[in-house]
This record gives sequence, C-alpha cells and structure tokens, in this order.
Amino acid sequence: MQRQFFDPHFYRIILFDQRGCGGSVPHAALESNTTWHLVDDIERLREYLGINTWMLFGGSWGSALALAYAQTHSQRVASIILRGVFTLRRSELDWFYHSGASHVFPDEWAEFLEPIPEGERCDLVEAYRRRLTHPDAEVRLSAAKAWSVWEARAIHLDPRAADTASFENEDFALAFARIENHYFSHGGFFDPEQLVDRAETLNGIPGIIVQGRYDMVTPVRTAWELSQRWEDSVLQIVEAAGHAADEPAIASALVEATDSFRVLVENRGIDDPRSL
Repeated sequence: MQRQFFDPHFYRIILFDQRGCGGSVPHAALESNTTWHLVDDIERLREYLGINTWMLFGGSWGSALALAYAQTHSQRVASIILRGVFTLRRSELDWFYHSGASHVFPDEWAEFLEPIPEGERCDLVEAYRRRLTHPDAEVRLSAAKAWSVWEARAIHLDPRAADTASFENEDFALAFARIENHYFSHGGFFDPEQLVDRAETLNGIPGIIVQGRYDMVTPVRTAWELSQRWEDSVLQIVEAAGHAADEPAIASALVEATDSFRVLVENRGIDDPRSL
C-alpha cells in the first residue's frame, strides 16, 4: 500500500519495518527501542544501500521520525513529504488521550476508558502502559486491542468497520499499542518542543506537508506551526479529510506531492532535488 504513492518508474522505493513492528524481530519488543535507535537504523540502512541523499516520506508517527532523522542528518535529505504531522508535544498527547478527541467521539471514548478504573483515569497513557507491559499475556492483549481500536475509530473522516477489525488483529494490536504507548510514555525520547522548535534546521530542504482539515488524531495546528518555521515547506490542508493516508483526498494529495518532485527533477535534469 505504501508503494502506491510513488511512480515506480522514477522512484526507488525503500520500505522498512522499525524495531518490533511488522517483520522485525523480536515482535513488539520495547528494549533498545527509542527514536534515536531508529534514527541510527535509518542511517545505517542508507549507508548499506549506498544512497547519497534521499526523500523522506512519513505520516503520523512517521512524520515525527522523519523530522528527527532530518534534523540529525540534514545533509542526507533531498526532500521530505509529511502527512498528519505529529511531534509528541504534551498538547498533542493531551488532545487524543485526555480532553479533545473525546468530545468528538464520546461513545468511542467511553469504550476506551472501560478497561481503566476511575482512580487511574487522570493519566491514561500511564494506566495503559502498566497493562501493556503486564506479565499476564491476556491483560496485555486486552489493553492492546482497546488502545488500537480507539485510534482506528478516529483516523477516518468516515469511519469504516473493516479498518477497526484490522486494528484488532492480535499481532498488529500488540506491536501497535505497546510500541506507540512506549514512545508516548517517554515523550518520544526528545525534548517536548524539539521537532517544531528546531524546524529551522530543515531550511534548504524542500518539503510538502499534507494535512487533513478534520484530522482528529493529529490536529492541523502542529502542521501549521511547523510550516511557519520551515521556510522551504508548503502546507497543503486537505479540506474533506481526516488522518488516514488511504482517505481518497489524502491519498490523491500524497501522489500529487511525489509527482511534483518527480516533475521538477525531470524538467531540470538534475539528480539532487536540494538544488531546486
């Protein structure tokens, strides 16, 4: 699915599963799993594949990881496309796990709260962390499904039952919930405002930010603030869209973004988009 945003006749498309996810082993592991481990993994992958500079493409948590990598290895980044920008700021986490999205989805929120006793609901990320790292496998799985389904029900402007079902898959839910919660519990392993405050380090790197106007997971404010600090970025707010990459309007905007960089490179006969 991720390859479909790129013209395969032009792009060399490289996909990887970060630590603990997808085909990576050990599955859903949290040890030695931080943003900076992942940044190092990406850089080692670039070196192994013999790539001088490359485009970064990431959405949601992938946007945070792309920003962390680009701010660390800016000379290796030719261009960046982000979707549903998320930087793990306290305000962003509070929106989705305290008071914000809960006002839009009160029925779904009630189900998310159900596994947590009232006395622990002041910090839901921490309450879920205790269950997602519990020694009892059934406790871990139950919490993982509840955590994953809450997000699944909020990512689309028009929620679809099939997507919720896929988020309940045991292997997916365990990796998704445990690793996401692990990163949230530690603030992404970086300073709270770091990815936005240091956006000036991206100047000189062309970027396109695709953001759904009605994104209930990562509201548009962060994308807008990032675009104000990153002078070489263009923010495209997609009006009839939420958070998910597979929403028609979001998918179309992402394809247009990758095509725009392809056309610029082809028309100018250059190998490095940074010289555009």
